[in-house]
Amino acid sequence: MSVALLSVAGVALDALLGEPKRNHPLVAFGRFAKRIEQRLNAAGRGWRSHGVTAWFIAVIPLTLIATLLSWLPLIGWLVEVLALYCALGLRSLGEHVEPVAQALRSDDLDEARRRVGYLVSRQTSELDSTEVARAATESVLENGSDAVFAAIFWFVVLGAPGVVLYRLSNTLDAMWGYRNERFERFGWAAAKIDDLLNYIPARLVALTYALLGNTRLALRCWRTQAPKWDSPNAGPVMAAGAGALGVELGGAAIYHGELHERATLGEGVPADANSIDRGWQLVQRGVWLWLLILCLGTEFYA
Repeated sequence: MSVALLSVAGVALDALLGEPKRNHPLVAFGRFAKRIEQRLNAAGRGWRSHGVTAWFIAVIPLTLIATLLSWLPLIGWLVEVLALYCALGLRSLGEHVEPVAQALRSDDLDEARRRVGYLVSRQTSELDSTEVARAATESVLENGSDAVFAAIFWFVVLGAPGVVLYRLSNTLDAMWGYRNERFERFGWAAAKIDDLLNYIPARLVALTYALLGNTRLALRCWRTQAPKWDSPNAGPVMAAGAGALGVELGGAAIYHGELHERATLGEGVPADANSIDRGWQLVQRGVWLWLLILCLGTEFYA
């Protein structure tokens, strides 16, 4: 079965079922990774070498298992589809962002703050409605890249092993990739590997956002604003996405009690419930564009 059809099947399965409500493989992996970290980084005393070792222990054996299973006759294709399905978070992303927009439209700021708190790591208890909408729109654009597009990219490139390698690495970055006392050294490898794996997908996503929105503004924001962002991959994605939507994102935000002066991204109207919806639609349209290109490309080279 072609990679295009397998990709469509994986995305369709996610759209139909959403994330597994019980026994999600990534939840089990998270518990496994936590035990490894507690063993090799007790009290935050681990060094970079410990972080590299932990990454290999957590990621490589499972990637090899995925490789072997995907080679099985008759059911290898099913393993491929299930691997992509478990790695995707498209429907889940919509299920998390839509209640934020609904709460803002109902002028229920407390509920909007609570809901957006599930999406972002910044402090949300004192955000106003524009700041809530800004945080949710940023999360849609960035998580669309991390949890959807990059998973599809690595599935197309390397099949089940590629998507498993990517999703486990991305999960470790979310768990260990913090610049704080506990993870500054230990989490260095997880953060750098995730940056490397996301480098090409993030730029393809930025281009996708630009093509599906205000292209000229998106490309200009990408070129001028992305270099000012801390993350080498989130910068292009969110700058291009904000420009494509014609909305202003970025700016100051409080993380773990500390004020971070972030660069402004995009240009245009302040964020609101509509910008959240439009960001979510941009991600969905981008996914189907990628799948269409895959199918046409497969047909052309057949």
